[in-house]
Amino acid sequence: MVASNSSAKLSLVTTRVKNVLLVQMPLRLTVIEAVEFRELFKTLVADSTITKIILDWGQTTIIDSSGVGAMISSLKLAQTKKIELVLWSVNQQVQLAFSLVGLDILLNIENHTEPTTPTLNRKSEKRPPLTHPSVRSPIKRGIDIVGAILGLGVTGLLFVPIAIAIKLDSPGPILFSQMRCGWMGRKFRIWKFRSMVTNAEALKATIPNQAAGAFFKNDHDPRITRVGRFLRKTSLDEFPQFWNILIGDMSLIGTRPPTPDELEQYEINNWQRLDVKPGLSGEWQVNGRSKIRNFEDVIKLDLRYQDNWSLLYDLKLILKTIVVVFNKDSGAV
Repeated sequence: MVASNSSAKLSLVTTRVKNVLLVQMPLRLTVIEAVEFRELFKTLVADSTITKIILDWGQTTIIDSSGVGAMISSLKLAQTKKIELVLWSVNQQVQLAFSLVGLDILLNIENHTEPTTPTLNRKSEKRPPLTHPSVRSPIKRGIDIVGAILGLGVTGLLFVPIAIAIKLDSPGPILFSQMRCGWMGRKFRIWKFRSMVTNAEALKATIPNQAAGAFFKNDHDPRITRVGRFLRKTSLDEFPQFWNILIGDMSLIGTRPPTPDELEQYEINNWQRLDVKPGLSGEWQVNGRSKIRNFEDVIKLDLRYQDNWSLLYDLKLILKTIVVVFNKDSGAV
């Protein structure tokens, strides 16, 4: 017996054969479609008689970070319900987006399958996933490289006195590294001058979070050392991130890179933040970062940056960042 139905919002067609459900994915999976798909997928896996879901990507040509987030969420839902999830007809653009976060390994992708519906001749097969124009701008990348080289030069001059101060104040390494999530959710290792005690991560669970939502903030965090407070006050702790900028993990201006734990808490629409590269500075950093307590406010500022982005806008934010560094109310997050 074959049954079919459709979703008016997404124009999805689902076809059931016994305990197997075939779902035709939409032409694009960006934030609007991703949110709706996530809700639809919840209803599909709620059927206890379904043992296998096949997602046919034959028509899909565009996916962004929200689409990637929707797939991560859907995979977890399917695993929770012990439903086998299989992907058909995944083109190179979509597969590239999956590979950035390791989804191409986690997902069961059957490569030698044909789409169940006719598709147009796609010339965009080898293009990168749909993302913000700032990521594709060679001029912005050039500015990042020049800025990173200059920044690393300054970091080199300051390294010895900062290293001595850190060592005298708190035994342990000079640098601190942590896994963060960047463009499209791709993980990378971020570098900073160490501003906390060496067991800071282990103590985090004992520190109350004064922020609401998917990020951590405490004005009087006892894990921060005396030298660390000075480094954060002056933003000197961030200077090693010029290396992250030079190798392309980050940009001079962008969004705050979340930790994997924070990303786990994201709603699908929050993934929009990851359509641009993370930045050493950005909208939220120059608009009262020490006073922001609600993650939704961070989202609004990040989306404002994406809407207003231009090379001139980046330069304005760079100048504002310099002013904020010398402002007594500045502080790291």
